[in-house]
Formats: sequence, C-alpha cells, structure tokens
Amino acid sequence: MTQVFNAASTTDEVLAGVDLSGKRVLVTGVSAGLGVETARVLAAHGAQVIGTARDLAKAERATQVVRDQAANGGGIELVELDLASLASVRAAADRLVADGRSFDVVIANAGVMATPLGYTADGFETQFGTNHLGHFVFVNRIAPLIKDGGRLVNLASSGHRYSDVDLEDPNFEHTPYEPMVAYGRSKTANILFAVEFDRRHKDRGVRATALHPGGIQTELGRHIGQETLEQVLARINAELAEQGQPPFQWKTIPQGAATSVWAGFVAPAGEVGARYCENCHVSQVTDGIINPVSEGVRSYALDPENAKALWAKSEEMVGERF
Repeated sequence: MTQVFNAASTTDEVLAGVDLSGKRVLVTGVSAGLGVETARVLAAHGAQVIGTARDLAKAERATQVVRDQAANGGGIELVELDLASLASVRAAADRLVADGRSFDVVIANAGVMATPLGYTADGFETQFGTNHLGHFVFVNRIAPLIKDGGRLVNLASSGHRYSDVDLEDPNFEHTPYEPMVAYGRSKTANILFAVEFDRRHKDRGVRATALHPGGIQTELGRHIGQETLEQVLARINAELAEQGQPPFQWKTIPQGAATSVWAGFVAPAGEVGARYCENCHVSQVTDGIINPVSEGVRSYALDPENAKALWAKSEEMVGERF
C-alpha cells in the first residue's frame, strides 16, 4: 500500500527507505532554502545532484550541508545559471548537453517573488522572465538529457490563484504593475509549462508535474515587508477563525521541500503527470471562493489549450522553437 503523507511530512519522512544511488538529479536554485534542502536529502539518499545557482560562491557555502550528509555515492556539483539572462541559460544548458550525462529527474526550484517592477537582461518583466521564461529555455534545451521514464518537477505556488497568464501583455506594458499579480502570472506559467511539457514527452515515459511547496519563511519573501506580511497573516487568521479553523502555521523548510521529492521520486508518475500537487498529494481543481491557505488549483492553470498558447507565446518571446 502506498504510504500517505501530508502537510506536516518532511523530506526525510518522504524518502525513508528510498535508495537513490545511481540517480542523477538536476535542481535549480541551490543557494538557499528549499533548493538546499532538496539537494541535501537527495544526496543523503545516494543521488548525484547537479545544482544551479546565479552566485556560485553563495551556493558553495550553502551546500556544505549537502556534502556533509552525502551518502551511498551521493554528492553535488554546481553549475552557474542566471535565469534572468538567456545568454547564461543557454550557456549552462550547452555545457550540460556537451557533457552528455542524463538526468532521472529535473526539479525547477529557483524563483523570485513579488519583486518591484523590473526587467531581465532580455527585457522581460522580472518575475515572468526569471520564473517562467528562464526555466522554459533551460529545461527545453536539456530535455533530451531527461531519461525515458524520467520526470520534470516545476515549483509553482498557490500564488497562481492571483492571476492567469496574460499573453497579450506579459511585460505589463499596458497593465498597472502589481507585484503579486506578476507573481501569480509567473506561477500559473510554471504549471502550464508542466502541462504542455508532459503532453509532448509522455510518449517516452517522461512526466511533468507542478506543485505548491506551502507557506514557508525563506529568502523568497524578501521583497515583502514584515508589516505587510503581518497584515496579510492577520487577515488570513481572522478568516480562518470565522470558519472555526486553527490559525495559519508556517511550514518548516524540510516540510516545504517534501512535496518536491514526493512528486519526483515517490508518487506514481501517472498520478502526478500534468497535475498540480500540494502537501504531498494531488490537488483538486476549484474555481470557487477560496481562502489563501486552503488547497486547490484554478482550472485555467491546468487547461491544455492555455498551456499550448503559453508555449507558443514563450517561443515567440525567446526567439527559439522547441
């Protein structure tokens, strides 16, 4: 019988008894938070982790724990990758393709959240450009390296519920910029990318899924001020109290990274392919009124036609077809 995990499950619990010796896994964003914890638990179970980071010196320091706990042939190598620069993305992908070694699982973990209005090196709005387009080019360029039967795991967020993608105005040229709306668009894009990638690659057994790690206090939230955060939490807790529910609890980082390793290594591929997961299970589609900490994925984020349209728009924006 498949073991049931939940919101409180940690990475170590999810991978208990799982031997990843001989597995090769790529994890983007290993200089802090969830990326470091994901790399740590994978290497501790014998996997060879290729971790990417914009700042290699920072990542080197942050991943010392990965090297310290690596076992059964596990370990970590670092690759420089700045998702906000397509030149960097293409150079990193080219290096991996030239190296030629395959991956069992790719975990697209890196991202930014609620940034002030800004642009990537290529002129894309920062969050859409970094969270979606950078990964779109990087993952598609290394897609031939994903073994038959392998998986792509995209870290999205319940933040996708702030907004569908806007394919008419992805860079906020005509829309007033709202940091969380921009975040929502980018996280919806992460889910839709998984849906279309899954459709394109499942004939060789490669499945793609997206997930919400949960509410965790990491560097990701650095652009949201403490006062704003406290106001949001007060509103959420008031709403929960009205519904007779306990107050919101932050997840620990090992709890937050648990769904990534569950979706990549434990869950049956057919159950998670082209789906959205949270709290170590597949989430349900809901388009009704929902409070910010409830489970649920919006139907627009899993819509196959929306996913195809985003893919075409993304190819047009980056000037490359996959």
